[in-house]
Amino acid sequence: MTQPLERVRVPSAQSETMTDQHGRSINYLRLSITDRCNLRCLYCRSCEGLKMLPHDQMLSYEECLELIAVASTLNISKVRLTGGEPFIRKNFLHFLERILDAHPQLDMRLTTNATLLGGKIPALKKIGIKGLNISLDTLDRAKFQRITGRDFFLPVRGAIDQCLDYGLRIKINVVAMKGINDDELAAFIRLAENQPLDVRFIEFMPVGEKTVWRPDQVWTSREILQQAQEVVQLKPVTESGKRNGPARMFEIVGGKGRIGVISPMSSHFCGQCNRLRITPDGRLRTCLFSDKEYRLRPILRSSKLGREHLRRVIIRAGKIKPMGHEILAAQGRQGSVCRKIMSAIGG
Repeated sequence: MTQPLERVRVPSAQSETMTDQHGRSINYLRLSITDRCNLRCLYCRSCEGLKMLPHDQMLSYEECLELIAVASTLNISKVRLTGGEPFIRKNFLHFLERILDAHPQLDMRLTTNATLLGGKIPALKKIGIKGLNISLDTLDRAKFQRITGRDFFLPVRGAIDQCLDYGLRIKINVVAMKGINDDELAAFIRLAENQPLDVRFIEFMPVGEKTVWRPDQVWTSREILQQAQEVVQLKPVTESGKRNGPARMFEIVGGKGRIGVISPMSSHFCGQCNRLRITPDGRLRTCLFSDKEYRLRPILRSSKLGREHLRRVIIRAGKIKPMGHEILAAQGRQGSVCRKIMSAIGG
């Protein structure tokens, strides 16, 4: 049974800080609201053998609201909604509005492929969304179709331009892959040089049981930065008191935007990891690379187990959050580091 919506609001006096066994403070939740996606990106999923979660196994919006309410009592100050593709889910804009109505202090973020953003950007601005992370691995239309399996490049580029027109902060996430998009570094740099946005290159990770990942496809952050400095002058961003998450950010001297690198393969950032992930079917994952999961959906649907039980499970799970680089090292860089594909985890 779904918990009643009336229980969504939580008194702030109940708040406590979560700290794991390594001394890391956990204050960031990534919540995947669907495993559905309208793209078939070669590094994430293909049409072969693809199975979707039955609707009754996905968390309802009310259950997601309950999770966010409980998270807010555990000093979670930042929530990112992701998928799959979150805008595929029906009434998603209304769901966003409900979250921010209940938790106006929340740092609310979204990750999207931007294919369905057309016509929704004014509403996002009105709701109070200040920025979007947009996945875009190429600036070439034909290559976009080869990577994603769909010819949606033009709507994505149009959506990015419209977001900038409305003053939304845009971070473009590029999965960096040798032999696929490493010839486009200069084009991405010029985009960030000419537009007030961030372009962040993420090292290709061995995630998913049927991943096409190979060690020789990893375009490392060091290589990207070395090549980038042959194109423009970069200045490291050192914002006192602010965090860029796992990204190392660089200003483009004389440019409007910035570039960044995220290096889970070549230079881990596990010591600063502050996040938990919840899958569309309500499974808590404390590390992207670990298949260890904690089932929250049965608690949410139980008529006997209440909010305090849910809090205790999340706290216990957070306490033993592992170091992802140790999992990578044990895996040996020869294949998948976890069974689930990225769209089923939430990235």
